[in-house]
Amino acid sequence: MKAAKILVLVSGLLTALAPAAHAQFGGGIVFDPTQSAHALQQIEQGSQIYTTAVATRNQIVTMYNLAYQMSQLPQNLEARYKADWSQWTNLSAPPNTYGNTSALVNALNYGALTQAQQGYNSAYVQAQSYPSDNYSSLDSRTQATVANQYATSELAQTTTTNTLATLVTIRTDEKAFATKLTNLDADTFSTDSSQQTEAALLGKINSATLLQIHSQQDTNQLLMASIQQQMIAQKQQIDAQNRALNNAIYFQQNFPTIMQNVNNGVSDSMHSISLSINGSN
Repeated sequence: MKAAKILVLVSGLLTALAPAAHAQFGGGIVFDPTQSAHALQQIEQGSQIYTTAVATRNQIVTMYNLAYQMSQLPQNLEARYKADWSQWTNLSAPPNTYGNTSALVNALNYGALTQAQQGYNSAYVQAQSYPSDNYSSLDSRTQATVANQYATSELAQTTTTNTLATLVTIRTDEKAFATKLTNLDADTFSTDSSQQTEAALLGKINSATLLQIHSQQDTNQLLMASIQQQMIAQKQQIDAQNRALNNAIYFQQNFPTIMQNVNNGVSDSMHSISLSINGSN
């Protein structure tokens, strides 16, 4: 096709030069090498411009077709890939037989830290205050044991109420979180072309990333609360082990004295026994 166009252009050029050639040679053809070379050069340049223009057009058409293809939503995308997720639900009302359960359930469903504390106080066994007079009369080892047990109880109360408050916060925020996920699902699988542009896609990717980060934060809080509860259980185990070791050490250190006191007491008791009728030994 290119060669045919060149021949047509050359034929037209020769036809235009024919009168001048006839005048120079008395009716014959006049050939000017300089003009012919210049004409051929122009023809070659025109051919290159035409080739470049065709290549540019083809590239633009290819880019347009690719952009149009990328803007189209795949068929049945929602039915093929959309997944449901579990949602937090409120705890159902308990029988509340003795009136000490509903406060804790309400704290889990709707309450803040104050309500969590109230729910704990109503549903958990509370440690009574040790009488100060009786505590001061105890020996140092017994006082340390009592103080240690109170510390464990108070730490358990604090971590438990904070865990309850964390669960309440996550449960409450989950409703708004579920709404955002629903909106993201709807926009992702929407057939609206404005939701499938590059800017809209990047926005949805950023939103999904932020939702994932917030969800991971909730998970981290639950893990932290679980670790705190494990630390309380571990503290109780460590306390029991250390208490057993301390008792063993105390027994070893004071065994001779204890046995001497026992022997002395038995001896005194034996001597005080009288087998005579008048009570004399």
